[in-house]
Amino acid sequence: MTLLSKILPVHSAPPTISRDAVNMLYQNVYRGAVMTVIAFSCLVFGFGSEPAMSAKPVLWALMVVVSVMRMVDGLRWRFCHPEKRSVSIGFMRFAAGNLMTSMLWCAYAVLSYQHMGLLELASTIVVLSAMAGGAATVLAPSKALSFSYSTFLLLPIAMLALIDPEQQFQLLGILGVGFWLVMLSTTAQSNAFFLQVVGLKEHNSKLLDDMQRKRAEVVHINEALRTANEQLDQNNMTLEQQVNERTRELFDLSNQDGLTGLLNRTGLKAYLEGALDVAHHEDTTLAVLFIDLDGFKKVNDTLGHAMGDQVLVTTAQRLAAHCPAAGVGRWGGDEFILVIQNLIQQQAVALAETMRVAVCKPIKNQHNHITLDATIGIALYPHHGNKVHTLIEKADFAMYQQKRAQRGAVCVFNKNLFEQVRLEEARLAGLTKAIEHNELTVAYQPIVAAETHQIISVEALLRWEFDGEIISPVVFIPLAEKCGLINTLGLWVLERACTEMQQLDPTPAPALSVNVSVLQLLEEDFIANIDRVLHTTGFAPERLHLEITESALAQNRLVLDEKVGALKARQIQISIDDFGTGFSSLSQLQLLSFDRIKIDKSFVMNFTSSNQAIVRATLMIAKEFGCQTVAEGVETRWQAQQLQSMGVSHLQGYYFARPMPLNPLADWLTQQEN
Repeated sequence: MTLLSKILPVHSAPPTISRDAVNMLYQNVYRGAVMTVIAFSCLVFGFGSEPAMSAKPVLWALMVVVSVMRMVDGLRWRFCHPEKRSVSIGFMRFAAGNLMTSMLWCAYAVLSYQHMGLLELASTIVVLSAMAGGAATVLAPSKALSFSYSTFLLLPIAMLALIDPEQQFQLLGILGVGFWLVMLSTTAQSNAFFLQVVGLKEHNSKLLDDMQRKRAEVVHINEALRTANEQLDQNNMTLEQQVNERTRELFDLSNQDGLTGLLNRTGLKAYLEGALDVAHHEDTTLAVLFIDLDGFKKVNDTLGHAMGDQVLVTTAQRLAAHCPAAGVGRWGGDEFILVIQNLIQQQAVALAETMRVAVCKPIKNQHNHITLDATIGIALYPHHGNKVHTLIEKADFAMYQQKRAQRGAVCVFNKNLFEQVRLEEARLAGLTKAIEHNELTVAYQPIVAAETHQIISVEALLRWEFDGEIISPVVFIPLAEKCGLINTLGLWVLERACTEMQQLDPTPAPALSVNVSVLQLLEEDFIANIDRVLHTTGFAPERLHLEITESALAQNRLVLDEKVGALKARQIQISIDDFGTGFSSLSQLQLLSFDRIKIDKSFVMNFTSSNQAIVRATLMIAKEFGCQTVAEGVETRWQAQQLQSMGVSHLQGYYFARPMPLNPLADWLTQQEN
């Protein structure tokens, strides 16, 4: 927004025209009249006149008369005494002269058009456009006069040219109409600018009046300033002291918690920074205690925030009273931090226990007796770091880990645990992009018949290589379940394994066993996903075995029974995996229609008498339910013979083959056939 538009916004023309506007109109009337006569004469006498155009001299004479009248009217306005000038009458006289001029131009253009050649028409439009362009500025005080003048000059002859059958004339008509539109826009802008200038002039007049008044006020103010300076000279003696006191007040306000009066985050960081400098130069130790109140949220939810604020104030007072030498601050919410110098680990733990005892004392308020506890994490300088953010972060980490394990206790930062958590976080982040980065592969381990050692099926096992390291499924499967990726990974394994197994062509083709997570089974679209994979890959459903861990039986049994029933209806076989390690009962097993029981490898690899008893019991259960058995973890010939003699129907383990990618599996199958 320009300065003019701020001072005087653009509005439509006022109902009455100002004296300044009329003065400006009359200032240009002489030049306008002379230019009109010259231009009109050039057009009338510059081109040969047809006999039918005897009206041209008449129009020229009328234009000369009107122009002379307008100049006389201009002289009258100029030399008339200002007090005798009537603005409205003067404007009406000027408007009448302007209107007659424009109508004579219009009459000339319309009457002469039929007799004009291309050159004369082009010259006429150019002259009229020039006159209209000049009028856009000269007539700026009156938008109505400017609009009507441009319209009478340009629009009639341009419209006649537009409807003319000659293409060249039509082009001139288009140019005439275009220039007319431009003139309308220019006229509006010129009028708006004029109104702004007039408004600015009036505003400046007011400013001059205000300036005179302000000068008188300045004289008065200067007298007051001299008096004030005398007083200021008297106060200069104590000014520095006052500034220092105010600076300290501002520092306290910016570094102090408004509720408890303790240090806030900014103040704590500044205090800890100073304490670290002292500890570094004096070669001493320093402890940071991160305190989180247990049960505070319940106080807020049940007794209200006012009571919660009182609890925080009381806790802050107790912490400050029990450790006056420490830097005590409120980190935020119900979290507090203590910074204590010259403490070793044992002393810091003892102090933290003392703080816990202080916090645990009941807080009495009217009819309420509130008892809270505290979980405290400790980080030590220089053992755990030498930066402010590092020590606070590690004390917070120790507190959080202790809260996960057991609330209401003290925990010192543990570097190994910290690195373990960081590693878990990195792997968790990597797992979310494992499919996108092509880090996942499927390995296949054969399952053979116990008596003939003929391959019956292969189990698909997911493998993940992250940052050049092979991550065990024992590590990343719980991570996948924790972050909600297990369904995506499980579906990926199923689809990849079915696709790759279709590339094999042994006779007969082995079945495919795929592990299914409990979370997958409970997914609403689990069956639909199975159908989609079988359809897109062309894998036969009767060749697919889904392995469900025994722990799944403790989940929603009705949903599980429904899903297993739907799978069995599609001729998909069901195996109970890791049998013997869970807590399933016979009543739970009776609810499911399964085809195999897989004996966990922990009973096979350590084949003691007690484990052999568990295997026999499993075989008895399998016999009662009419299903097959698979023993996992077979690594020796003796184990294979013992299991086969006990009645196990299928074996799986390193003794027969390790898990292998697709191409080595194809070679292995070929060797077995030969």
